[in-house]
Amino acid sequence: MLTSKTKKRLLSAAACVLVSGPLLTGCATGTDTTTASASTSSATATSTGSADSADATTTSETISSVSTAAEAFLATLSDEQREAVLYDYDDETKTTSWSNFPVTFVDRAGLNLNDLTDEQRDAAMEVLEALLSEEGYETVTGIVGGDEYLLENSSTTETSLGQYYIAFFGDPTGESAYEVQFGGHHLGINATLDAASDAITFAPTHLGVQPAVYTDEEGNKVQPFDGIYTDAFAFFDSLTEEQQATLTSGDVSMCAPGDTCDFATGSGLTGADLTDEQKRLLLELIANWAGMADEETTADALAEIEATLDDTVVAWSGETSYDMSTGEGISFSVSGPNVYVAFQAQQGSAGADVDGVSTSGWGHVHTIYRDPTNDYANSVTQQEASGMSGGPGGGGGMSPGGPAGDAGDTPPGAAPGSEG
Repeated sequence: MLTSKTKKRLLSAAACVLVSGPLLTGCATGTDTTTASASTSSATATSTGSADSADATTTSETISSVSTAAEAFLATLSDEQREAVLYDYDDETKTTSWSNFPVTFVDRAGLNLNDLTDEQRDAAMEVLEALLSEEGYETVTGIVGGDEYLLENSSTTETSLGQYYIAFFGDPTGESAYEVQFGGHHLGINATLDAASDAITFAPTHLGVQPAVYTDEEGNKVQPFDGIYTDAFAFFDSLTEEQQATLTSGDVSMCAPGDTCDFATGSGLTGADLTDEQKRLLLELIANWAGMADEETTADALAEIEATLDDTVVAWSGETSYDMSTGEGISFSVSGPNVYVAFQAQQGSAGADVDGVSTSGWGHVHTIYRDPTNDYANSVTQQEASGMSGGPGGGGGMSPGGPAGDAGDTPPGAAPGSEG
């Protein structure tokens, strides 16, 4: 969820991009020195003295902070654990070890946070806190907390809910590029950091949510996707009736984990048909995925996307107003030369029901962010899953109306009700 302060910064960055083009990368404004306060019962970030990206405003500062936090985390591990969490930078496992399926269906790389000591788990979360903006970190811990909430309060049989893994591809303590991979059922972050090129990319990344809203152990209301929903409808509401008709007549697509993808744009509303204000709002929506780190990284990512925004196509299906008390949610896709975002409501909870809590449609969403030109920072080629989308051993991706890849699907060979 983006705070009003952050939205102003992103609006400023997007405005600079639209006015000055992709060569202008110094448009970030303001410095947010607050730290993330979100926490969950199994993944609580505590301050151990390392800088987080709420302090960082530049890409180089974020890369340095993450490397420091990673070195501190690795120092807490045994030799066996270090071997399990470190992979070669070009290991193709990175393309098949993240998914929108539960971890019992698709093996994740690295170490399970549930198998770590409190000290080790806190140090692992420090890596994420250093990598992500304050709002990005709150979104991620809110997603993790949602899984834990369902495990504790619903009838789900997915005992792996709340299990999240961390892995490094490449040496995070050296000078070469490396990737931080962190994920579980409703989350899959692949962040590549390269000090030599002063660049961070989050492509590909999976953000999911179930339920839409829940109450944490401290009694706080948590709504991880409220910012995304707000930005999506701000863009939708900015369109004329004719533009909305074109948008909703388009083809919403899904390029799921494990898919090699041809990134076809399909039909819908083209960026060339948007006003500058509408483009700004679309970029702000995309920033929920492309801009999860510091301000400079966000401005650079948006500049690259804006450069080909006229050739980018947006499609939408489902509800036309942000009212979770009616309908079954929304799905949309943004597909262009430098960006691919798919947002899909999942119609089913697979037994993860809680009285009075939305766990389907509005309350169960999977999203994918990819970069057709730069997935995994071009370090590896996406490997096609041998069955289940997102990894070996199953079947299918997500699609509108009856999306696979969610907690409502039963993979081949699995007993009905065995998923979460």
